[in-house]
Amino acid sequence: MKNTNKKVYVGLSGGVDSAVSAYLLKHDGYDVTGVFIKTWQPNYIECTWKNDRLDAMRICAQLDISFKTLDLEKEYKEQVIDYMLSEYKKNNTPNPDIMCNKYIKFDGFLEFARASGARIATGHYAKISQNIPGKNENIFLEIPKDKNKDQTYFLYQIQKENLKDIIFPLSSLEKSEVRKIALDNNLYVADKKESMGICMLGEISIKDFLIKELHPESGDVCNESGKIIGTHDSVILYTIGERHGFEVTKKSKEDNLPHFVYAKDFKKNILYVTQDENKIIQNNNLNNKNSFVLKDLNSFIDLSKINENKIYECMTRYRGDKYKVKLNVESDQINIMPIENLSQKFLAVPGQSAVIYDNDKVILGGVIR
Repeated sequence: MKNTNKKVYVGLSGGVDSAVSAYLLKHDGYDVTGVFIKTWQPNYIECTWKNDRLDAMRICAQLDISFKTLDLEKEYKEQVIDYMLSEYKKNNTPNPDIMCNKYIKFDGFLEFARASGARIATGHYAKISQNIPGKNENIFLEIPKDKNKDQTYFLYQIQKENLKDIIFPLSSLEKSEVRKIALDNNLYVADKKESMGICMLGEISIKDFLIKELHPESGDVCNESGKIIGTHDSVILYTIGERHGFEVTKKSKEDNLPHFVYAKDFKKNILYVTQDENKIIQNNNLNNKNSFVLKDLNSFIDLSKINENKIYECMTRYRGDKYKVKLNVESDQINIMPIENLSQKFLAVPGQSAVIYDNDKVILGGVIR
């Protein structure tokens, strides 16, 4: 994308993707500054952010670019962590990575950069395209070259008007190519492993974090007949389709098939499990109704121009299957979108996000109500 502004703040996480992003931008003649974003962490967790910040500083020194630290600890706690805990208390399954991108990286960080007359860049695997240069209504978020690493699902809450000030340097690269660039140029973090999960949790699991923060009560695990066959830590800690984290104590020696969560009784704190994966879909109310509703919409197109007869694709989890859907526009509901499911197998969990695609373009997304 052509833009005369060559001043760019690169969000450096201390990992290889953001390091290569900074390297590529400097190689292309940009005025690059590396920025490490400090987020909140609980005081009982030994997190790795200090080491990550040190790695980010080393990359800046190696590339001979300026380094800054942006403290968004308060914003992260309020907009990401408090939201996540609130949703779990409602028995919803939120996605904190989406909220982090919405409020921290592509809001707080972006405003920080704009105050210095800069755009921002990150190491996300996504693409920004513009059909007609200079026409903001023709700018889109798209699936990148490396479809296996595609992160558009996590990025759908970026505001359309902000896309012009965002660069994704890895959009045309495979992960293997990124790693090779890091190795060929002896970048300090070339061999560093990828971080997984929520960054501020360090080595602790999301389940252990929720237990520490919410103090939930344990309960019974029941089979399809309603017979108690085990125990769990709390229904709020499990999602539909999950097969780990609960204990099945009454199990025959011949029975080696895994158990899957197919229903939850929030009031009675009962977790229902099955060994028939089809039961998960059959018991899913969203599937039975053949439709569901999205709230908190973010759209990259004019909703009035949506073709209600057109078939789009819908993703309800990261790296999940894409389902065939139709969109129904309700003129009196600005932030609500009814979705008609056209697929036989479909799984959507309240609190999670659904993102709608037209070929490789993200057209809108929202939270499953």
